[in-house]
Amino acid sequence: MNRTFIIAEAGVNHNGDLPTALEMVRVAKECGVDAVKFQTFQVDELVSENAAMADYQKKNLASEHTNSQKEMLSRLALEDSDFGKIADFCGEIGIRFLSTPFDVESIHFLSPMQDLWKIPSGSVTDYPYLVEVAKTGKEIILSTGMCTMDEVHEAWDVLKKNGCGEITLLHCTTEYPAPLETVNLKAMHTLQDEFGCPVGYSDHTKGIEVPIAAVAMGATVIEKHFTLDRNMEGPDHAASLEPKELKAMVDAIRSVETAIGDGRKNPSEAELKNRIAARKSIVAKCDIACGDILSEENLTTKRPGNGISPMLWNEVIGKKAIRDFKMDELIEI
Repeated sequence: MNRTFIIAEAGVNHNGDLPTALEMVRVAKECGVDAVKFQTFQVDELVSENAAMADYQKKNLASEHTNSQKEMLSRLALEDSDFGKIADFCGEIGIRFLSTPFDVESIHFLSPMQDLWKIPSGSVTDYPYLVEVAKTGKEIILSTGMCTMDEVHEAWDVLKKNGCGEITLLHCTTEYPAPLETVNLKAMHTLQDEFGCPVGYSDHTKGIEVPIAAVAMGATVIEKHFTLDRNMEGPDHAASLEPKELKAMVDAIRSVETAIGDGRKNPSEAELKNRIAARKSIVAKCDIACGDILSEENLTTKRPGNGISPMLWNEVIGKKAIRDFKMDELIEI
């Protein structure tokens, strides 16, 4: 059984507060995820002065009275020193630390702290960024939200040409929350067929049903935003799971993994004991005298299944009864 790699996306739901970030690590560990992921960015390197917020950010930050991405991100950024403390705490309690770099400087900063990169959808077309990530030689999980297939190919080629490790592609709908009709989980299979690589799903829908379905369809990685409290102020809380929901998602995914199995069609040990009770045998439809010809008139099939299989019906028909048989008695030949 392949275990799904579940990433709890803390993102910026700590609202720039280190104690909140550490509490999110603790909660993620309790919920049973494999990794907790943050976001690392140098505001001046990431966004220009005139960059407006996305519509969902404006909606979720209606009380902030700002339309500036830069102003918003400045309030949400952790200090560089905070990431070392978060990574250390992850190591102490036994959960994998990840943070997505959003600029080249942050790639270099984070590189000593992690052996895996999660590239966000917004960076798929950032050539200098992709080159720097690839040059580290580390494994990459690449989100493909907002992407055409050509754009995924272009990013793939840049990463491969510059020495990256194995790539896992995540299907994603970049909307917060993402309406169900926009999800298109079958696109995971399209990516897998096209690139021959592991695939997964980064989820922005409300609830936990879609990531669970993605695992049933073959996702090897699931990423899901979570928050300590969905009512907190911030751009991503409204589309995030609260702790009890995150735990329920993890538990359901682990159950689905168990049910997926190895794909071989054989009766399980649990089934074998039910064969006799559930299957049928060839039995006497009425009393039969020794020497009578066995026929459709004096034979039938009934449970239990510990006699001659009905699949041998044509081999039994026409033979002589080797002894007397009472009605419902198992036939012997």
